[in-house]
Amino acid sequence: MKVVTLTINPALDKSATVKEMIPFDKLECDDITYHPGGGGINISRVLHRLAIESHCVFPYGGKTGEHLKELLQEQHIEVYATPISIWTRENFAIFNTATGLQYRFGMPTDSFSESEMKQLEALVNEQVADGDIFVISGSLPKGLPVNYYSKIIKQLTAKGVKVIVDTSGPVFNEVLKNELFLIKPNQKELARLAGVESQTKEEQEAFALKMVADNIAQYVVVSLGKDGAFIAHKNGVDYVEAPVISVKSTIGAGDSMVAGLIYGIVKNETPKNMLRWGVACGVSATLSEGSDLAHKHNIDAVLKQL
Repeated sequence: MKVVTLTINPALDKSATVKEMIPFDKLECDDITYHPGGGGINISRVLHRLAIESHCVFPYGGKTGEHLKELLQEQHIEVYATPISIWTRENFAIFNTATGLQYRFGMPTDSFSESEMKQLEALVNEQVADGDIFVISGSLPKGLPVNYYSKIIKQLTAKGVKVIVDTSGPVFNEVLKNELFLIKPNQKELARLAGVESQTKEEQEAFALKMVADNIAQYVVVSLGKDGAFIAHKNGVDYVEAPVISVKSTIGAGDSMVAGLIYGIVKNETPKNMLRWGVACGVSATLSEGSDLAHKHNIDAVLKQL
């Protein structure tokens, strides 16, 4: 069994610090860093730090795409990428050292061609084998059909693949028409799925358990932000509270959490321990600056506090 991650909307993440944010002034930036970004890519990066290797599948284009590939290869990630005609997008994050606040700028991606989509689908089918863990994480580029993730999942149904999905909006609603292994909505997303504005703790638990009972997913992990998360499964619900920490960055915290959950799955942990690893990795990502994500020493330290 191997882990294959898919990132359809990757990004070259650039981050910097400024001493203060002043409108219309030219702001002097320091500590410029570049990291490969996008949901599945971030998950592969954290898994590598946990000594779990994965096949990292994504499309790339232009100089930014080449730079992203090079950064992943420098981190010894197994890259399986298909070329596309449009340039890979850049995202930008600024940390204001005076206030301790972070500002994040996400750039859109234009749609790529139907032949390029088919090339990516073929690569996924080539990489994913019977019994593998297949992870879809992140948004779709503008213009791609809303059922594109579902189309890929349906092609893998006969392989008995454990499909993990972390996305949102109409794309997420479409994906839920398939039988999935694990999903990770936050509180707002869970409420939207239930058709309400908000839910009590009891309502959240009941709806997540109903999703499990209806075979939408074997595990429903609900992120509770600074309060941690809970996991619903066939035997009930487990909670893990997050420790109080000083946040440096929130970039990739959700992706890091998914990586921790996958680590628990690979190691055949109980649902509660799967969630412990997930919360530990998610919290650890906020201890790193910019898009540096969760590091093993931070993960180990946070685990001791859970």
